[in-house]
Amino acid sequence: MIRIRWHGHSCFEISNGKNLVIDPHDGASIGIAPPKTKADIVAITHEHFDHNKARIVEKENTIVVRGGNKIIDGIEIQSFKAFHDKEKGEKRGEINIYKIKYDFLTLCHLSDLGHLLDDETIKKIGAIDILFIPVGGVFTIDAEDACELCKRMDTKIIVPMHYKIEGLSLPIERIDKFIEIARKFYPIRHVANEIEIEKEDIGEEKEVWVFSL
Repeated sequence: MIRIRWHGHSCFEISNGKNLVIDPHDGASIGIAPPKTKADIVAITHEHFDHNKARIVEKENTIVVRGGNKIIDGIEIQSFKAFHDKEKGEKRGEINIYKIKYDFLTLCHLSDLGHLLDDETIKKIGAIDILFIPVGGVFTIDAEDACELCKRMDTKIIVPMHYKIEGLSLPIERIDKFIEIARKFYPIRHVANEIEIEKEDIGEEKEVWVFSL
């Protein structure tokens, strides 16, 4: 059993013995509550203030990953370079997409992806169980591009992130447009802020899981 918890924005916590946190924010800088957890491993996708606050979740001996390929305590982390915009990083720089193999689960976190991925990168990422994808536009891909990418990527569960929620001070779009488009192709499941997932919970067909906060 693996536990997945959403801490708002692009911050997710994955745990089953070892606690992995991806893209922690400090809460105050973006108007929502900070992550209330401590991580064994922190994966930072890029150095923007709403994604790189490792100190918020660090404890003694926390390992912080900023790109590269690593195996830490049996957790395999693979990174792929991409861009924060459609101009090959000229506006907002590079990001790291992470593919993470944690026990029976293979995850892909698309960070603040600002463009559609090419076929070669999608092929390199390969099959995954859960795709964490930004949908709020402005600084990332928008709802339309996110849905297009969902169609092209080999995933079972789609988890939208990086969209406007209550309190969030960033000027990005709400999830509504993404849901409006995605529901034409996939079942939409609204799940709790924290879920426990077993291998048997992963179906054969794609579906969207919307976490609450």
